[in-house]
Amino acid sequence: MNLSQRIDSFQQLGVFIKQFTENQKNSDIDTLNQIFYDDFLALIEKQKNYNGWFTKESVLLALQGISLWLTSEALCNWVNKYSFIEKLPKNIGVIMAGNIPMVGFHDMLSVLITGNNFVGKCASTDNTLIQKIAEILVVIEPKFNIKIKFVERFQSSDSIDAYIATGSNNSARYFEYYFGKYPHIIRKNRNSVAIIHKNDNTEELALLGNDIFQFFGLGCRNVSKLFVPKGYPFATFFEAIIGQFEEVIYHNKYANNYDYNKAVYLLNNEQLLDNNFILLKEDKSLSSPVGVLFYEYYDDIETLKKELENRKEEIQCIVSSTNTPINTLNFGETQLPKLNDYADGVDTVKFLMNLAS
Repeated sequence: MNLSQRIDSFQQLGVFIKQFTENQKNSDIDTLNQIFYDDFLALIEKQKNYNGWFTKESVLLALQGISLWLTSEALCNWVNKYSFIEKLPKNIGVIMAGNIPMVGFHDMLSVLITGNNFVGKCASTDNTLIQKIAEILVVIEPKFNIKIKFVERFQSSDSIDAYIATGSNNSARYFEYYFGKYPHIIRKNRNSVAIIHKNDNTEELALLGNDIFQFFGLGCRNVSKLFVPKGYPFATFFEAIIGQFEEVIYHNKYANNYDYNKAVYLLNNEQLLDNNFILLKEDKSLSSPVGVLFYEYYDDIETLKKELENRKEEIQCIVSSTNTPINTLNFGETQLPKLNDYADGVDTVKFLMNLAS
């Protein structure tokens, strides 16, 4: 199976997935739909039973992002930046996180598009949809059958040549211990931040709301901290997000986190800004709990730019509006990464292609 065939297979997978994000069946893939459409739709609905954070809206949002990757144009633009040489495939062990739906798909795609064999360990909270997607891919192209394997734990019989592991700072220590002698990518905790300019209007800040609240703030690309100019009127920010995002408080798990953190902060006499669905707390840390958004004042952009550069190993994304003279993502773009927006800035495809033959 050559690169062109692999691209074509994933493109067909994208056509299948796109049906669910657009809520419209595609008659061009009737055979595939007869096998999988009803089961896949039911599986989307069931995700909240397996993981309370995985609402239908969150799952469809994740699928939308994947479907945007799986077009011929996007895939070709991605791989054309590399010099592909077909060689003997390596067995790549992939440990996937489970914080947002199918967060490990990009790693699976990277392993398979480079012609390697995927040996995946799913998070217990996110192990059904991604395995179903792999099953669909095998029907599209049966040659993938010997290239995809899911395991509960890695065994010596899996003959793993390299590892890609995503987890917390704590789990990363274990990954380093067990997999450090192999070629590896090990990802730790990262957070995303937003820079607010005094001239940002409510329309711009409403887009920032997507970066904060999509997936309930659980992803490393979710904004967990705001940098605001001294004297910033937070009423502008609250005005921008109320109405569009306040429904998060009706989600039981989110509400429990919000209430718990509010109670703890009040018991400790912490100063809070509260609009009844998100707590704002002044804090130097980049990582805020669910239901909380940290903020910090800045004096000038150049000093802030240097501070962020010094903390780049802790940061996944930086977002701002066009009012801010720093090269960042725009408000509303953190959950729409392109194929070459690699987690932690580590080029997964380059890593895989550089593995010794």
